[in-house]
Parts: sequence; structure tokens; C-alpha cells
Amino acid sequence: MKVAILAGGLGTRLSEETTIKPKPMVEIGGKPILWHIMNIYASFGFNEFVIALGYKGELIKDFFLNYHFRSRNLTVELKSGEVTAHERDGEDWIVHLLDTGAETNTGGRVKRVAEFVGNESFMLTYGDGVSNVDIPRLIEFHKQQKRLVTLTAVRPPARFGQMVIDDQRVIQFKEKPQIGEGWINGGFFVLEPEIVQYIQNDQTAWEFESLEQIAADGQLAAYQHEDFWQCMDTIRDVHLLEKLWQEDKAPWKRWN
Repeated sequence: MKVAILAGGLGTRLSEETTIKPKPMVEIGGKPILWHIMNIYASFGFNEFVIALGYKGELIKDFFLNYHFRSRNLTVELKSGEVTAHERDGEDWIVHLLDTGAETNTGGRVKRVAEFVGNESFMLTYGDGVSNVDIPRLIEFHKQQKRLVTLTAVRPPARFGQMVIDDQRVIQFKEKPQIGEGWINGGFFVLEPEIVQYIQNDQTAWEFESLEQIAADGQLAAYQHEDFWQCMDTIRDVHLLEKLWQEDKAPWKRWN
């Protein structure tokens, strides 16, 4: 099953980083968050990706075009220009890079991906969120539900940390817990190809038009994930993810 990733948005709430690069290329631990998301899927054996490009998509293309050489030791013969890449373990991935338009809305990007994938089920997520969701269990749930779309419902992270108070004395500080009230759309979808009938054109909003109609038709299932999920909307989120990575406490890291 192929994995599609929406990587074309402007990322306006993270303008400190996204004035010079697309949000999926903002780095955590020296690697773009896009690479982290792809590794989540690859750790379960899903290694064929369709990346929907838009804003500054050429930077994502450059990353993958140069990835083979940048991740290896090289020998360069200056006279001939011949480059030899020395053996090193690398990601065994197939990456399709689709230009879906700088001004295209999320629904338009999903439709173009679906048309590229063809008449088969596929997975989809956003290029700015990581989680420790169990992908095989998500797929199995989708098959059992027999609906066109399954999304991963997550608890929004609490905005602030917590204090533990005993007898009017603060005894402990806790980092932001995953106990936000209610459920939100966390991405990590499984889709059937028929979803294209719910996308009118390039300006269709996947979240606010397509999914609402799919839900109204009884075709939207929710896989409820109570554990870790974190999006990267603000510079504070970037710092949080970087801290987790540097302290070797990144829950989404399932690979060696």
C-alpha cells in the first residue's frame, strides 16, 4: 500500500522557518520532519511514497535528488567529473514527487494523489505531524469498518504543562500531557479510491468540505489513538519535538 504525504502548504503559522523552506523540510534532529514521517511508515514495511508538492516544492525535489550522494562517502575524480558513492546502508524507499500546484487546496492535492495511485487503497497523512500510531492496526481497523475513509482521531496536546500540588505545595512539574479534551483529526488516513467523487476541484478543502460530506454519508470511520501525537504548527512545537529527539525520548521513533 502506498503512502501519500501532503507537503504543499504555506505553513504561515511557522513563518520563522517557512519563509525559506516548505514546512515539511523544517528539521528535527538534523533531518526534515518529512523524513521522520516517512520513517514511521517505513518502520512497518511501507516504503513507497507519493509526496504532493506545492509551496517551494523544488526544495523537496532537491533533497531527494541529492539524497543518495549526501548520505554516503564520496570519491570525486576532478578531471572526469566521475563520482563514486561508497557503500553504506540507506533507506530502501521509492519516492514519487508530484507537482500539485502552489495554490491548490488540500482536497485538490488528495485528488491528484488518488488519480496517480489508481484503483487501489492508499494511506495519507500531513507533512507536519508525527505519532506512534500502530499503522498495521490502523489498516486492519479500516478493513473491518468497510468505509471509504478512516482517519486517526487523537487527543490534542494540552497547551501548558501541569503542576502537581499537595497540601498547597508544588511537588512536581510535568511537561504538556496528551490529555486535551475531545478528539481532533490527526491525519494518518486510510482511503479508498472512490473518495475522488467528494472532491470537486483544486480549491476543495479536504478537511472542511470533503470529510464533512463523507461523514454525512456515513463513510468516515475514526481510529481512536490515545497515545502520542504532535503536530508542528509553531516554533514552540519545533522546540518541543527537537527536545524529545535530543533526549532520546521521541515516541514516534520506531526505527534504529
